[in-house]
Amino acid sequence: MPIVHLVFSNLKTWLNGTHHGVSAKHLQACLNEFTFRFNRRFYPFNAFHSLLGIAGSVQATTYAEPFSGDWNHPTCCGCLH
Repeated sequence: MPIVHLVFSNLKTWLNGTHHGVSAKHLQACLNEFTFRFNRRFYPFNAFHSLLGIAGSVQATTYAEPFSGDWNHPTCCGCLH
């Protein structure tokens, strides 16, 4: 299972390098972002196109909402599972 170990290694490196660690409350949002980037790593235009579609269909969050504890990370009709 070397591919699985490679994916988890990349995830740990990305979390520690980009976010300098992550709390349990923000873990799902970070995993969604990693999955989005990983699934589209060979097709940068498709990633940009998907990102525009997601950004156009969700409502913007305020700064306080992600830290309130009851906010859920948005998903877009089949874009993020």
